[in-house]
Order: sequence, then C-alpha cells, then structure tokens
Amino acid sequence: MKFEKLKFNDQPTKNMIQNSIEFLKMISSRRTVRESSDRDVPMSIIKNIIKAASSAPSGANKQPWHFVVVRDLALKKKIRIAAEKEEKEFYSNRAPDSWLEDLNQFKTDWNKPFLEKASVLIVVFRQSYVDLGSTKKKNYYVSESVGIACGVLLTAIHNAGLVAITHTTSPMGFLEKILERPKNEKAFLLIPVGYPDENAKVPNLKKKSYKEITTVL
Repeated sequence: MKFEKLKFNDQPTKNMIQNSIEFLKMISSRRTVRESSDRDVPMSIIKNIIKAASSAPSGANKQPWHFVVVRDLALKKKIRIAAEKEEKEFYSNRAPDSWLEDLNQFKTDWNKPFLEKASVLIVVFRQSYVDLGSTKKKNYYVSESVGIACGVLLTAIHNAGLVAITHTTSPMGFLEKILERPKNEKAFLLIPVGYPDENAKVPNLKKKSYKEITTVL
C-alpha cells in the first residue's frame, strides 16, 4: 500500500460556513417521489451518480457493493410483478397493525407502478465476500459500507436534478434471481430514478429539529 500527501483545500471559515448553508439548502429540498414520469434519463448522468456513490468509504476499502442499472422495459415489468407479489403479502399478512397504521398516513399500498414507469431502476447489492473461485475473502462492515454508499447515491441523484424513492420490499431475493446475480450478492436497496410526474405530490413532512437529534458534550 502506497501513501500520498493529502491534497486538502483549506478554505476561509466564512467560505466553509457558506458552503454548509448552500449544501443544507440543497439537500433539505430532497423528497421521496412515488409518482414517476417515463421521461428518459441520459446514461451519462446515471454513470456519474454511481461513480459518486462508489467514492464512499468502506471497511478495509473492500467496496462491497455492486450496482445494477435496469433500463429494459421487460425486466422492469418482471421486477414490478415480483415486488408487488411480496408487497401484497406484506400488507395482507405480514405487517403488524401498528406498522400499517404508520404507513396509512402516506396512502401507500402494494401497488408499485413506479417500478415500471421510472426511467431507471438502480438495484444496490451487498457483497458479503469476494468469490475468487477456489477461495473466498470476507468483506468487513458490509451493511455499514453499503448504507453509506446508498446515502451518497441518493444525494448524487438529487444533486443531478432527479428524483428517487428507496424501495425496500422484504424479502428481496427475487431481485437476485431476475437479475442473475452471483451467490455472494444480496439485494440491499431498490431505487427507481428519474423525473417526477407533472402532477406528482409529496406529503408535507416535518423533520425533527436539530435540538431533538443532537447532543453536544
């Protein structure tokens, strides 16, 4: 392992404060959007978004993630059908009443048209180990690493001027089968990406205040 001198951009404090304000304003406008447009998203934008996500830190720099970009209409339809099957079972039999009550305010159900209509689906897979054929090498802090990468991914999507929704059908094993992923990969997150429908609506959410979420010692 070779090391190189850090190229650190030491900025005046006033610039740093302004940068933090501008970023806060930008990221605070990010919303989860369920009503998608079928307007096409250039692959060059998706490529840059994924490259941004891949810059995330990971345990021992193992980078235990793989991103599958689904643009094919037939594949998106397969994914929607499989996801809705699991979602229908969830809403009908798996979810406790308290969970359904919490979800009810968002008016969601097992129907997931955005899985088929969104321009792109990005499926994030976690790799618990690296398969070298005759040997397997374990990855470290896999969920933490992939979770951070997904956070960067969502930020990059919003920064590019697109919208997304984090879809977490449980279980998601159907994605591994439909997308023919290797045994060392498990689906972590399914993210429809694109432009919002012109009549899209989002709930008027209230985030917890800084004081509620922060302790300074």
